[in-house]
Amino acid sequence: MGLKEQQNCLSQRKIIVYMILALTPIALFRLCFNNPFSTIDDNSLLDSTAHVVITNYSSSSSSSSHEEEEAQESFDHIKNEALCDYTEGKWIRDEIGPLYNGSTCGTIKEGQNCFRHGRPDSGYLYWKWKPNQCDIPRFDANRFLDLMKNKHLAFVGDSMARNQLESLVCLLSTVAIPDLIYRNGEDNKFRKWRFESHNVTVSVYWSPFLVAGKEKSGNLDHNVLQLDRVDEKWGNDLESIDTIVVSVGHWFLHPAVYYESGSVLGCHSCEASNCTEIGFYDIFRKAIRTTLKAVAGNRREVILTTFSPSHFEGRPWDSLGACNMTEPYEGKVLEGLDLDMRRIEMEEFKAAKAEAAGEVRLEALDVTAMSVLRPDGHPGPYMYAFPFKNGVPERVHNDCLHWCLPGPVDTWNEIMIEVLRRWRV
Repeated sequence: MGLKEQQNCLSQRKIIVYMILALTPIALFRLCFNNPFSTIDDNSLLDSTAHVVITNYSSSSSSSSHEEEEAQESFDHIKNEALCDYTEGKWIRDEIGPLYNGSTCGTIKEGQNCFRHGRPDSGYLYWKWKPNQCDIPRFDANRFLDLMKNKHLAFVGDSMARNQLESLVCLLSTVAIPDLIYRNGEDNKFRKWRFESHNVTVSVYWSPFLVAGKEKSGNLDHNVLQLDRVDEKWGNDLESIDTIVVSVGHWFLHPAVYYESGSVLGCHSCEASNCTEIGFYDIFRKAIRTTLKAVAGNRREVILTTFSPSHFEGRPWDSLGACNMTEPYEGKVLEGLDLDMRRIEMEEFKAAKAEAAGEVRLEALDVTAMSVLRPDGHPGPYMYAFPFKNGVPERVHNDCLHWCLPGPVDTWNEIMIEVLRRWRV
């Protein structure tokens, strides 16, 4: 190619470059004001942003019905999305500590007020549960009251239900003073509070079997259970309850005789004649099944709190040093009784949810695995005030079942508020 031809070629290339530079601003201007990608359905992006919840959007007259439909579909997608798997994780250090203490909350049962009873260590207060796949927000009492506005929340079950209830009342007391409007029964077994600011009612019903029954006392050395109907002490009030939390387990280990349809079904750890030993696992399953059938109706919200492990670790309840751990376990897995009781509850929960087919809001508060890692969270000898003030005895009563308040049980309510939040979407 000669020199002249090379110059012509270079001139042509310059002209092309100048044309591109001149047309680029025009193309960008048109792209901004006439976006060819604006017709992409927002739902196609939801899989990658499933945990982002849009809480408000423009309601101006310029919003088209098509845009509103797309927004509603987005909310429906988030609503139906499974709750983050909080069951797998670990306890990590939390320097902030609890929202309340044994002095600021007046509703703590004496046996769980470890701080006021002289427990010398405080490290058990500075842990939080960290799921592998998500984070659990710190308990927001105002948010909880907003979610439960004009509703009645009832805890039904044994002393573990009461333990969780008292934790919740203490957490809510950080922003509002509860008004105790009802009390009946020894050991605070039946109580009801109202938070006037939001017209929220919180109550507890003592029912250690959930089904009808009679507890051992006096000359009766065993419990009696009627497996085909729920306990009327809470069943009669069911229509006034909007959200019910059921929690039982440990009372099924005690000696008992079981009835169904008026006939003796069998017994557990009993010496009664003409009665067949059948254990308690199947009975526990029947009681959970009867309860879930009874509460599933009228769009009621139902939460099943799973079995709460104890940490006697095979030692006698009055042995010195029982549940004297000061830090959580690492890597301990469920086994034995804890594993079996949780399995039964989860199987019955899944069956009940499938049968309800969306007609009732039903969720399992699966706390067994995270709780088995907290041997440090029990009162131990501090179920009584200052148990060693007169020296160290050979024997001392220990509570390695219930939880100190504040303590690990507060986490249960942090998870529960997330369940309620998703129900309100």
